[in-house]
Amino acid sequence: MSPTLQFTKGQGTGNDFVLFSDPDGEVDLTAAQLAAIADRRFGVGADGVLRAVRSRSLPEGAAALAEDPDAEWFMDYHNADGSPSEMCGNGIRVFVRYLLENGLVELENGDALAIGTRGGVRDVQRTASGFSVDLGRWRLDGGEPLVRAKNLSVARPGLGINVGNPHVVVALASDEELDGADLSFVPQLDPAPEAGANVEFVVPADPLVQDGVGRIRMRVHERGSGETLSCGTGAAAAALATRHWAGSGAPHQWRVEVPGGVLGVRMFPAEDGEHVALSGPAELVFDGALQL
Repeated sequence: MSPTLQFTKGQGTGNDFVLFSDPDGEVDLTAAQLAAIADRRFGVGADGVLRAVRSRSLPEGAAALAEDPDAEWFMDYHNADGSPSEMCGNGIRVFVRYLLENGLVELENGDALAIGTRGGVRDVQRTASGFSVDLGRWRLDGGEPLVRAKNLSVARPGLGINVGNPHVVVALASDEELDGADLSFVPQLDPAPEAGANVEFVVPADPLVQDGVGRIRMRVHERGSGETLSCGTGAAAAALATRHWAGSGAPHQWRVEVPGGVLGVRMFPAEDGEHVALSGPAELVFDGALQL
């Protein structure tokens, strides 16, 4: 008899995940099993798989507890192809919603919870409309590789930004260019980063700033998952890149429209440098059981 995995399906602005609870780290799924779960035709279907495991129950959790002893829970995140990833901005909001709904943590509006990830500990705050996550200190990292994508006539320069995981952001001239890009094909980066990168294609709104808030549209090809309806860390990277290009007068608050909805991005000073925060909804869709 095959073991049964009790799971929950969740989503944040259309970025969808399979979540399951394994507090003591007893469920050891292979990359092939994780990819089978995420498969949209033969499995449950998702952009990634999130395992809720106590930080003390897995090797990567030791670093999280050393960074913050309050990081009891670790978000063990894998892409749709089964490969591990450092962080997921939409996923971590859904992850905290899952912990709350399953009685694993308590969190009042305005309070924050420390969550361990491979990209470091992240603080997630419960808000009236969802959750906000402090993605930590960002950095310009990855240079300016040339980016080629199917249906874009010429290669474009990208901007490498790291927000706990690697991104390359590309500015496009119009909504037509953004809508016409075929992101079912993997964008080609030159030079190619050793560990790969998520690639965001961005168009500024007209006007760019309204009521003190910057506004952009974005599509994304996620490393290991393909095009997704949303990428939280990608939205943060896209807003950071647009602010960088816009210059010193650009705002620190952004509204990022993705195919799956709208995310908020805010830059703010902290002791170790400027941080970036991501806010948006997180919903649990259904529960199920899967024979492994």
